[in-house]
Amino acid sequence: MLRNVSASLLVPLGDTGNFTPSPARPVCVRSRSLLADTHFEPHSHAWAQLAYCATGVLQVTAESGMDGKEAGSEISYIVPPSRAVWIAPGARHHVTVLEAAEFRTLYIDASATPPGWSGCRVLVVSPLLRESIHALDTSAIERPLTESRELLLSGLVLDELAHADTQALGVPMPHPQNGDKRLRALCEAVLRSPAERATLAEWAAATGASERTVARLFRDELGLSYQQWRQQAILAHALPLLTRGQPVSAVAAASGYASDSAFSAMFKAAMGQSPSHFQGRN
Repeated sequence: MLRNVSASLLVPLGDTGNFTPSPARPVCVRSRSLLADTHFEPHSHAWAQLAYCATGVLQVTAESGMDGKEAGSEISYIVPPSRAVWIAPGARHHVTVLEAAEFRTLYIDASATPPGWSGCRVLVVSPLLRESIHALDTSAIERPLTESRELLLSGLVLDELAHADTQALGVPMPHPQNGDKRLRALCEAVLRSPAERATLAEWAAATGASERTVARLFRDELGLSYQQWRQQAILAHALPLLTRGQPVSAVAAASGYASDSAFSAMFKAAMGQSPSHFQGRN
C-alpha cells in the first residue's frame, strides 16, 4: 500500500525567468507537458500562483494558513481541469501529477491579490477563465501578444478569478516538518490509492504503528477521526471523476465503495447534492 516517493520523477524548479510577474505585468502563464507521477518539490514564491491543468489531474499540497488552521499546516487538493488552486504569495507548496497533464501555471503579482485572499482555495474554472488563460499562453498562439492585448487579457483573468466560485474541498495533511511521519505516510498512501478498502488497522500496520496510535494522531494533528478524514479524501478524489462524466458506479468503485447507494448517500450528505448533479460539469 505504501509507495516509495523517491520513485516519482522529480522536476527541478528552475529559473522563472521571463515568467516573473510585476505590477506592470501582473499575470504570466507558464505551460508544461508533464508525465504522470512527476513531482515538484516543496517551494514558495514571492508572488501568488494559480495551479491549473488544461488536461490531466494534479495533486497540489499547500500551506493553509487560513480558515482557522494552524499556521504551517497543509491541505491537499485534487485538481481536475474544471478546478484550479489559488496559492497565496509566500505559501510553501508542492505538486504531483496524478494523470499526465498539460500544466498551466499562472504567476500573479502579489499586488493583484484579491482583498482577503490570505490563504489557498479551490476555484471553479469557468469557460471564460479557461479561454482567457489559453489566450494569454504565448506558447499556444502563433504571434506574440501586443502589450495592450496582454494587459486587457490579464485584467480579464484577474476579474474572473475574483468572481470565481469556490469549492470547499480539501484534505488536511500533517505538518511536513513537525507532523508525525507515520501519519503523513499513511495519508499520502490513502490519497494515492482511494479504492483500497484496507482498515485503519491494516494501514497502521504498514506504517509500523498500532491502530490506536494512528487514531490518536488523526485526532491530535488533524482534528478529525480517520473516518472523517478519509471521507474528505474520497470526496476530493470523486468530484474530478464525476465532472469528467464518469458513471456513478465507476466512481463509487474507484472510491472504495462496494455499493453505489452507500457512496451516493455519503456524497449527498457531505455535498448537499447527489453525485449525478456534478456529472459532466467539466
